[in-house]
Amino acid sequence: MAATATAIGQSITRGEGPDKVSGKAIYAADISLPGMLWGRVLRSPYPYARIVSVDTSQAEALPGVHAVVTGQDIPDAKIGRRMVDMPILAQGVVRFVGEKVAAVAADDEDIADEALLLIDVVYEQLDPVYDAEEAMRDDAPDLHPEMESYPGLPQPPSGIKNTFAHITWEKGDIEQGFKESDLIFEHSFSAQLMHQAYIEPHACVVSAEESGQVQIWANNKDPYMLRDQLASAWGVTAENIVLHPSTIGGDFGGKGSFMDVPLCYYLSKRSGRPVKMVMDYIQELMAGNPRHPAVMTIKTGVMKDGTIKARQASAVFDSGAYAAFKPTVYLRGADHLCGVYKVPHARIDSYTVYTNNVPRGHMRSPAKPQVVFAVESHMDIIAQELGLDAYEFRLKNVMREGDASPVGHHWQQIKAVETLEAAAKAAGITGSESAALPPNTGRGMAMTDLVQGTGQFAAKIGLTDEGNPQLHMAFWDTGTGSHTVLRQMVAEELTLDTSDVEIVLENTANMPYSSGSGGSRVTYTAGQAVVGAARELRAKLVEAASPLLDAPEDQISMQNGLLAAAGRTITIADVIARTGGEELTGQTSVTSETPELTSFCTQVAEVQVDTETGEITVNKIVTAHDIGAILNPLNHQGQVEGGLIQGLGYALMEKLELEDGHISTLSFGDYKIPTSADVPVMETVLVQGDAGPAPYESKGIGESSNIPVAGAIANAVFDAVGVRITDLPVTAEKVLAGLRELGK
Repeated sequence: MAATATAIGQSITRGEGPDKVSGKAIYAADISLPGMLWGRVLRSPYPYARIVSVDTSQAEALPGVHAVVTGQDIPDAKIGRRMVDMPILAQGVVRFVGEKVAAVAADDEDIADEALLLIDVVYEQLDPVYDAEEAMRDDAPDLHPEMESYPGLPQPPSGIKNTFAHITWEKGDIEQGFKESDLIFEHSFSAQLMHQAYIEPHACVVSAEESGQVQIWANNKDPYMLRDQLASAWGVTAENIVLHPSTIGGDFGGKGSFMDVPLCYYLSKRSGRPVKMVMDYIQELMAGNPRHPAVMTIKTGVMKDGTIKARQASAVFDSGAYAAFKPTVYLRGADHLCGVYKVPHARIDSYTVYTNNVPRGHMRSPAKPQVVFAVESHMDIIAQELGLDAYEFRLKNVMREGDASPVGHHWQQIKAVETLEAAAKAAGITGSESAALPPNTGRGMAMTDLVQGTGQFAAKIGLTDEGNPQLHMAFWDTGTGSHTVLRQMVAEELTLDTSDVEIVLENTANMPYSSGSGGSRVTYTAGQAVVGAARELRAKLVEAASPLLDAPEDQISMQNGLLAAAGRTITIADVIARTGGEELTGQTSVTSETPELTSFCTQVAEVQVDTETGEITVNKIVTAHDIGAILNPLNHQGQVEGGLIQGLGYALMEKLELEDGHISTLSFGDYKIPTSADVPVMETVLVQGDAGPAPYESKGIGESSNIPVAGAIANAVFDAVGVRITDLPVTAEKVLAGLRELGK
């Protein structure tokens, strides 16, 4: 299914760009309905406490207040993306600072905030547990005594205290592998709590109508999954819940969660009015759904020549107080704890654990930045101990065509060596003869791979009277430019300019189920649906044009939007005008399958360290990607560089600081993300692979570039000054402390 380059392969600027920069784009917080009220939430100040009593009488008496809701009003309502364990309002106990205890709906924000101050809650504090490994001990408090009754709990139950998911991947005989090894190395690493840092906080508007219908506007990227979650929590049929499209102001994995929508419904139902709820950034950083922190231990058996024989790895992920924000309950990226290397004997254990911290959710390539940092740091430590060059050690052990992955997958078209060699060449690494660097400057590398996600998407394409296609989807763009790429596909199939194609965003009542954005699945799965619908429409156009051109269908071609045969042409608009056009639509629903190939990425970072302060300057990052066809070069490169910069923040500065369950970094003044001044020289090397699984032989690119950055930078810091940082982020303070320990 190669492209003809009519539209595919062109650097088309994003269609939604003008509306976003001009202020015309409508976000959830912009929605205003007649009679709409403002909703506000009272949150727990304690990490773990029993709710003794809640008195809302003064709040209810305040003029302008139309509804007050507590957990006593909705005692059985729990919600979750897959595991249903989170009460919509706290039920007798709070498990983290920021948990919702009560909510009000009032005429305006000021009245709502005043009403919250009038709610009197009496708490009895309990002994919390903040550390996931401590929470697994038998003597830890049982944070969820009813855990085994929660819908969606992975089976069989782990049997480990506060551990709701224990997942194991294994291959070969790990004990035999260690027996056969000459040397065994074991190291532990930790990764921090990180927020997605999208610009737009969570927001929603809910109108619970007397008819039983519920109208919703929310910046949620997975509207059908949200609809189904809400139906279950509310006891309302899914058909009575309609989610309407609104622009999403950034996602990075964080906009798949339900946030205030379930609660907003109860405020609307009780008040009889539409209600809007918008989180501010204090609430986002206190009670959002950030990336999981993790503690990872890796044990590797090797031969003296550097051949890896066995690897055993474990990761403990701190889930915080609930599992509700995870669509898969456990973190699939944990299966990369053995890396992209040939490992005959392997075992991975992943534990996801309750604590009294803010609940964690998904973030771009869930779990992989954590585990790849650990794996690639571990690889460099082993290479150093063996006296081997880090590049050559990887080259010796990396997967090649025909090799099984450490967890037993047999991928096709393995391009790991190619990306490794391409990145090394671009960065000036050639093993023992690498290009010389100035003092206190070093290079480090890291590798990963990424499999396309799967899902279900529906698309319908109709035509205007002028013959211009309209692509109908209930799929919100999270800022990745996916709508533009999908329009390019329609244009490609109908031989038109992309500007001729309009995307019409439908509500969930008007289209079949679609999975939404996430897991690098949009181009792969939504693309198949769009191309299928476009080809169906094209076939119908050819059929309708056949008698008009007096030619059999197999002799009719399309070029520049014209149908042609035997020297005669007709426009799409003429076909519509002369046939009525009633049946000229294409509609397809696609459920994708996991492809038999994965895409590799190798990165090399060059850093300079100031030995007086420990400050790290990243001079350059080379990122090499195994690609298929590129559908939109501008968009493709934007995804590569955007992910790389996000990985830079993870590596060097981004951390939600926790102190006894309280987040202390409650603004972007305290929570630091990279600015333009922090961005190094970025060089992208594209390694042309074989045909990809997505339309026009393409591959996903949205998640891979943020995964290896932290590992590459940590390895580069060690190469520069000999300080090994095993806990992210790699800060100047940690490096300076390491230098002092070394006497430098």
